[in-house]
Amino acid sequence: MSYGLVWFKRDLRLADHAAFAAAARRGPVLCVLIVEPALWAHPDAARQHYEFMLESARELHAELRRRGGRLHLLVGEAVAVLDRLYAAAPFDTLHSHEETGNAASYARDRAVARWCRARGVRWHEPAQFGVVRRLDDRDRWQAAWEAHVAAPQAMPPEPSRIAFAALPAALHPGAGTPWPQSGAIVAARAPEAVALGLDAFQPPRRLRGGRRAALEVLHDFLDARSGQYRGGISSPLKAPTACSRLSPYLAWGCLSLREVVQASRARVATLPEGDRRRAGLSAFLSRLYWHCHFIQKLESEPALEFRNLHRGYDGLREHDWNPAHFDALVAGRTGWPLVDACVAMLRETGWINFRMRAMLVSVAAYPLWLHWREVGLWLARAFLDYEPGIHWSQLQMQSGTTGINTTRVYNPIKQARDHDPNGVFVRRWLPALRRVPDTWLFEPWRMPADVAARHGLRLGEDIALPPVELETATRAAKARVHALRAEPEVRAAKAAIVERHGSRKRPEGRRRKASASAASPGQLDLGF
Repeated sequence: MSYGLVWFKRDLRLADHAAFAAAARRGPVLCVLIVEPALWAHPDAARQHYEFMLESARELHAELRRRGGRLHLLVGEAVAVLDRLYAAAPFDTLHSHEETGNAASYARDRAVARWCRARGVRWHEPAQFGVVRRLDDRDRWQAAWEAHVAAPQAMPPEPSRIAFAALPAALHPGAGTPWPQSGAIVAARAPEAVALGLDAFQPPRRLRGGRRAALEVLHDFLDARSGQYRGGISSPLKAPTACSRLSPYLAWGCLSLREVVQASRARVATLPEGDRRRAGLSAFLSRLYWHCHFIQKLESEPALEFRNLHRGYDGLREHDWNPAHFDALVAGRTGWPLVDACVAMLRETGWINFRMRAMLVSVAAYPLWLHWREVGLWLARAFLDYEPGIHWSQLQMQSGTTGINTTRVYNPIKQARDHDPNGVFVRRWLPALRRVPDTWLFEPWRMPADVAARHGLRLGEDIALPPVELETATRAAKARVHALRAEPEVRAAKAAIVERHGSRKRPEGRRRKASASAASPGQLDLGF
């Protein structure tokens, strides 16, 4: 008997899962999760991503068991896994969500598409987000997004009406050559992260995966924390509770975008005018729109993961790489307290808020004059909620290489004065600063040596020295970027980028002309 194969990727749930629902209505289903060594070897992958995925997958497996099925863990490259499954028990349809991922997942999906065509297998790929494949006109994008989030949620049939196919005997644990030599096996348990080449480190205080945790976070935000959203998301002190904290659960599909939008709109409808939660949720809904707007950019132009969106900026920073500057940034030793405190928080939690993400990239791109690609790979591994489409679009926007956005340069000293004026945040994450007098808190490297000694501090050791003079380096960097922007051929090429990637409408539906200024607030992976 033929069956439909449901391939779970970054869509680890059953609720509003269009691929699973369609397969279950059609006939027997076999549900698989493939651990693909080549994807986990990609330089944007991290142990925290893998462990979060496994936590979510274990919960999905338990949910399938309650319905009479199971999630089968297969190890190997996708085409090899599918080939072995098909050889043991042919299937006529492959069901999975439509993914806009990194270059490795894109190449994998193209290989899977070729494999399906060669065997006459139909690949059913419903959209995961409000992203349109083969979009030919940005003017129609906002309406497509609205149609996606407003559509009824795709719910699976009742458990008694779902038939689960048996895993072919040839693929039972122990039936193949032990991983990683074989192309595909069923694993008795998931490979250890170190076996996949992933670094042993992961943030000890990161959020845990799974739909139960996702729903708890969602309902806590809708019912209470959304009241802090509008006034709190920029502050590194307030943001951990003011932000929704839903971004990793959307990135790994523990929640669907549609259900979050619909739940937020439903909650707004119950709140009276003047309720702070109402204003907060309206702002949050706007960010959900921007979430898909940025992913659409990578869908339409996959190369922006590797090269400047505006090719006129090629060569701007590529040949000036300074490893000492990069090492200082990654180690949290730039000397600028707010920058180093954000890096410390990121190492501990896998998360910082959107303004601090933008500030990190701005510091990297301007005073440190670092190309966005290596900085982006480091931050991809550091962010638990890494979403490639948002990530690479935002790296380029904050670095000034899109050619269509206003230059955004964040002064880390001003940001500290504005958002941490009493030093509560930096002293929380940088213990040495607890001994720094308030007078020197924002620029501790300027503290006289005798003052530092009286407080048991050593300049250059306990207190890092900035690798560059901030104002001078920033001014020089801005001058180089602005000089390039002013060149006639660079300016001339901007219109085509606006036409292909510029926004057209705000989520509330107000018409807005596509322009260089039609862009969201600075945000990386939203961090919402």
